[in-house]
Amino acid sequence: MNFFKEWGKFMMMGAKAHAKWELDVSNVILGDKKRLVILGLLIIPIIFGGFAFAEQIGTALPEFLGGKTAYSPAFFTPGIFVASILIGICAGLITGCIGAGGGFIIAPALMSAGIKGILAVGTDLFHIFAKAIMGSVLHRKLGNISVALGLIFILGSIIGATTGGVINRVIYDINPILSDAFITVIYVFMLGILGAYSLYDFLQARKSSGAEDSAHGGKSEGADIGSLPQKLQSYNIPPMITFDEGLVPGGRKISWVFLVLSGALVGFCAAIMGVGGGFLTFPVFVYILGVSSLTTVGTDIFQIIFTAGYAAISQYAIYGFIFYTLAMGMLLGSLLGIQVGAMATKVVKGITIRGFYAMAVLAGFSNRFFALPSKLAGIKLITLSKETGKILDMIGNISFFVVIGFFAVWVIGIFFKNIKKLKGEEAI
Repeated sequence: MNFFKEWGKFMMMGAKAHAKWELDVSNVILGDKKRLVILGLLIIPIIFGGFAFAEQIGTALPEFLGGKTAYSPAFFTPGIFVASILIGICAGLITGCIGAGGGFIIAPALMSAGIKGILAVGTDLFHIFAKAIMGSVLHRKLGNISVALGLIFILGSIIGATTGGVINRVIYDINPILSDAFITVIYVFMLGILGAYSLYDFLQARKSSGAEDSAHGGKSEGADIGSLPQKLQSYNIPPMITFDEGLVPGGRKISWVFLVLSGALVGFCAAIMGVGGGFLTFPVFVYILGVSSLTTVGTDIFQIIFTAGYAAISQYAIYGFIFYTLAMGMLLGSLLGIQVGAMATKVVKGITIRGFYAMAVLAGFSNRFFALPSKLAGIKLITLSKETGKILDMIGNISFFVVIGFFAVWVIGIFFKNIKKLKGEEAI
């Protein structure tokens, strides 16, 4: 029980850190006219090209991209593009309003819409990579980046991403339904733990008068480290990597072995789940390796571009497991959703936000949980009639989209209802 609580806390810290990264990246993109022009140049050909050649692309692409047809649809239709924008908006609203990663709902949402799991993972990774490249804020964070730390970590993340990508592809080649079942099990496990902890955190916050102070938890700067980081840093396995010279006289040192292992974990999770791995980097750096929060933020931006980019391109794109139309639609939607969500937080109580986050994560959990029986039946692990499987799928899909849809409508309604007040705050 204590393990699951600690793991839930670990994931929550990472989700919050990743949400902050997403908000920073979105602000950079929307605040720069050149980046907006580039975004338009990426999206316009998809829209007009898709309308002109939808039927031809729909029949030709599977033949060229790996020869697989089981992960269809992998072609453009106006409905698919609109759906991707809506998914992006909902994920962005959760990220911006709640301050914790909304990316956890993207793969479940895509799979619920009929997209095969491996394609959902690859597309989500590419969407994160595109966002990271367009919104790169490296030039603002150079003083907080430990290049040596980042490079060794990336070495590990490449190993992990390769392993995760190979596992996903091998399972898919064996049986596409087995691939869906595998990815679904991963999400049931991860979202179950995060959802249970989020609900526990919300209920505890209601009882505590200092809920807002504890909402962000963890170390604000990372100058003090726990017993685990101290123990890892005590092992002298050369070469030793020095970091945090600006915070600690002479800096801290840690063996490259632990950096490679940590990077491998992050890269593996990125390639398996498609959430970029960024949600794990912050807690791994701060709570396991003992890196200061200041250095972690800058180095995370540095590594996520390479980790997500490598995993997306080398493990999924070249094998045809990326749905570019969806990726661009989600990017467009998330940029809008994050901004609306972030502004809505100014007029919504923190305790309400935390309650909604617990609901959103648990909705994703229930969606994958109810989808799992039909997946297991498809690979003959259990006996289940098709009718029962469809009913369970429908329950999971309806509960998921009702909760997420209600949250989206509520946040957007709050935003427009208080738009004059929000404009007044900006003017001040």
